[in-house]
Amino acid sequence: MTIPHPLDASSSLFADWDNTLPPPPEMQPEAEVWEDPIPLGQARALPPFPTDALPEWLADMVAAVAEETQTPPDLAGCVALSVLSTAAGGRAQVAVRGRWREPVNTFIAVALPPGNRKSAVFSLMTAPLLAVEKAMVETSAATRAEAETTARLARAAADKAAAKAANAAPDERDALTAEAIALAQAAEAATVPERPQLVADDVTPEGLATLLAEQGGRMAVLSPEGGIFDIIAGRYSGTPNMDVFLKGHAGDVLRVNRQGRDRQYIEAPALTMGLAVQPSVFTDIAKVKGFEGRGLLARFLYCLPASLVGYRNLTPDLIPEAVAEAYTRQVAALTLALAGWTDPAVLTLTPEADAAMLAHQQDTEPKLRKGGALAHIDTWASKLDGAVARLAGLLHLAAHPTDGWTRPIHADTIRSAGRLGHYFTAHALAVFDAMGSDPAHTGARTVLDWLRANPADRISRRELFNKLPRGEFPTVADLEPALTLLEEHGWIRQEPPPPRTSRGGRPPAPRYTLHPAITHPGP
Repeated sequence: MTIPHPLDASSSLFADWDNTLPPPPEMQPEAEVWEDPIPLGQARALPPFPTDALPEWLADMVAAVAEETQTPPDLAGCVALSVLSTAAGGRAQVAVRGRWREPVNTFIAVALPPGNRKSAVFSLMTAPLLAVEKAMVETSAATRAEAETTARLARAAADKAAAKAANAAPDERDALTAEAIALAQAAEAATVPERPQLVADDVTPEGLATLLAEQGGRMAVLSPEGGIFDIIAGRYSGTPNMDVFLKGHAGDVLRVNRQGRDRQYIEAPALTMGLAVQPSVFTDIAKVKGFEGRGLLARFLYCLPASLVGYRNLTPDLIPEAVAEAYTRQVAALTLALAGWTDPAVLTLTPEADAAMLAHQQDTEPKLRKGGALAHIDTWASKLDGAVARLAGLLHLAAHPTDGWTRPIHADTIRSAGRLGHYFTAHALAVFDAMGSDPAHTGARTVLDWLRANPADRISRRELFNKLPRGEFPTVADLEPALTLLEEHGWIRQEPPPPRTSRGGRPPAPRYTLHPAITHPGP
């Protein structure tokens, strides 16, 4: 028997998408001819990661890491985008049109089963960031030490002046008090720079908010695990806490209250999220109250690559030194070039780029309408154009890491970002289908599972309704979308209604003939 390759477009990461194939022709009734039904959840093929949409130095590293680790290029590609987001997030924004501005930080989640060397890929791709972070800490050590000494001396002088004023004679007290107040104000103004940090991992929402305040409004959570979702869901607090994540993606004002410290306001927080999770995490987080309603899931770009486990080359080519050195050099250059910025660099579009962006919007908008291809994930898809603008900004800065803010974004960059947008859209559709975002698909799977467990050649809508769980189908009308979808996919056929009699009365319930794949499943 031929074993299909894991990259076969019909393969799926979700076991419940694997449907029984129709029986061979000799087992099908001769009276009826049925075409193969369309499996629910498998009608779309997931595209491969468009590595060639990246600048050459980045594409070379993604391909080389995927080869050495024998992992899908999607994983390294998505981590590469997260690395760019960490380097530039909070330091640049794309001026799309009018007052529309998009920051260049992204949320990306990749789903792969255990054993796919996620940690190895993260280590290789994030190493330059951590090296830059270490260098920034070392470079700022002398400045921080000086500031700490100055602040300590200022506090000591203020305390001494206050004590002197308190013990002064009445005729000297006013002058000494004024001096003590001035010294206290100087001590209060003496700030000590925080230790530079670019990346966090296992951090609570409260801790993350503090890090954002300390690091000038930018921080990245990069992890080959999905534990951060448990933390957001309330692992430590018992209740979901997602404000810092929602505002950190959108750039909305974030207020931080820290014990023993003054309240702080972060005007435009820029949080990057780059995660690799197990596929089951997506279905688990969909059940967490508030995740979907608050829009957290709509902020992620999703990736569902096919696992290569079982098909890996055991003697792969190693990453060429020149490729690794170029990657390290360019990531470091971009990170350091933007590290000192306080006001974000504004990236503009050429007229041709603006036209390309408008074309992408015109392609997206009709799909959001009722009945459109993206209507059932409109919360996610309504952010797609913004995501494309963010990706375009990252690609532009990656192509010009030392002076990208002095150049406008060109149309080719917008089109490359659009290709990434189409890639993430296809994968998002698969993820949200698996999470049950489309009630019709969810209901159709429930009905199909019941029909398989209770095979019959024919069944009426009323009979089916009486057998199905009332919690999922409270009324017969709630069953209709599922039956329509099953009929569209070729699993059932509605029979012609019987001739009406002269007695009148209520018409009989519709009856359906079932596909032989249900009534006579193969081995």
